Amino acid sequence: MSKRISTFVNPIGSLDVLSKYEVELLTDANHEELQRVFRLCALAILNTGNTSDNSKHIIEQHRDFDVKILQTDRGVKLEIINAPEDAFVDGEMIRGIQEHLFSALRDLIYSHNLVLNSGQFDLDDSNGITSANFHILRNAGVLNPVKYLNLVVCWGGHAINRLEYDYTKDVGYHLGLRNFDICTGCGPGAMKGPMKGAAVAHAKQRIVDSRFIGISEPGIIAAEAPNPIVNKLIIMPDIEKRLESFVRLSHAIVIFPGGVGTAEELLYLLGILLHPENKDLPFPLILTGPEESREYFDQMYKFVELTLGKEATDLMTVIIGNPEEVATHINAEVRKVREYRKDKSDAFFFNWRLHIPYEFQQPFPANHEAMAELNLSSNQPVHQLAAHLRRAFSGIVSGNVKADGIAAIEEKGPFKLKGEQFIMDSLDKLLRSFVEQKRMKIGSDEYDPCYELV
Repeated sequence: MSKRISTFVNPIGSLDVLSKYEVELLTDANHEELQRVFRLCALAILNTGNTSDNSKHIIEQHRDFDVKILQTDRGVKLEIINAPEDAFVDGEMIRGIQEHLFSALRDLIYSHNLVLNSGQFDLDDSNGITSANFHILRNAGVLNPVKYLNLVVCWGGHAINRLEYDYTKDVGYHLGLRNFDICTGCGPGAMKGPMKGAAVAHAKQRIVDSRFIGISEPGIIAAEAPNPIVNKLIIMPDIEKRLESFVRLSHAIVIFPGGVGTAEELLYLLGILLHPENKDLPFPLILTGPEESREYFDQMYKFVELTLGKEATDLMTVIIGNPEEVATHINAEVRKVREYRKDKSDAFFFNWRLHIPYEFQQPFPANHEAMAELNLSSNQPVHQLAAHLRRAFSGIVSGNVKADGIAAIEEKGPFKLKGEQFIMDSLDKLLRSFVEQKRMKIGSDEYDPCYELV
């Protein structure tokens, strides 16, 4: 076991003071679940750099870890007990990690107090959910009314190889030279590489106010701890609000090689863009990777074409092996986004006009019952099929890396998915390709599936 460190830390960067009531939320026995969630988030943040994506394993390794909220006359501080030593340098907590800790505290308390339980937002209504997301993002300080559009969201896997990782850095570098900021899921791999490349480019361009935004959620942050380049960490209440935040904030989306989580994100976005109300809305979507990743994108493209049709593939631009072309293409397409938003009087910093159906916003309980009831058939509008396919991948992500999902699989066995034959055949082929390419889990030479296709 590595050395453990106990200490006290004060807020920097994102949180000044908490009210007595807010402190009680994290200390009162009646709020045990909120305390548990914050402890898990804090442990994940302090484990930044850990190569494991098994949140249950990380928790078991640090059973003696704890974090306590202390109210002081000057505000609030954290007592950190038995933290991993890698979070410290000469006994002092690394500043970025310290900022991330208080970002997590900020978002969990704000979401609990003023969004989920305030009664201010109708969370059974699509507009109410979008307004709630807006308030969380504004509270996190990422909704700056800038005069330009420059935020590129990058999706991709944390379990990518070195060649693919270097490619994501090259793309980030060329985006950074063109003054683009980067937003990712905040973890390692394809979530870190673009930020690292852009950081070098921003230094060359003497950009001093770079935004490297990382958006996570409590259920997955332990498996994808924030990478150290993230300077704006946001923890949304659930995966659906996380996904909506990505698409509302972004001016373009780049998808790198990944696994089931990346497929989930792609299907979420395609489902939204396929909705009739979004038909003429410009939204740059680029799939890219090195030449060695061509098979991955061929499989993804074929799956989308077979299940959702040509209308869906027409929304995607595939660029293989050319990072500079990716950046120049995005630069040109974002100009069209700018003109569209100016013409429609839409905000540059939050895409209000994008229609996101309520079924895309509802939290999906990734349990055996819900997975078995998914409608994986073509007898429905194509955007609804995309929504159900997205949920299927979300459940597999849960069974692979989330503590609750792993526990459910251990107790009841694999999730069972059933549907129309051609859809199940396409899904089986895609998932098998992920396993063969070792894209399911970090460090898994042999993958034991958490699902069965019926």
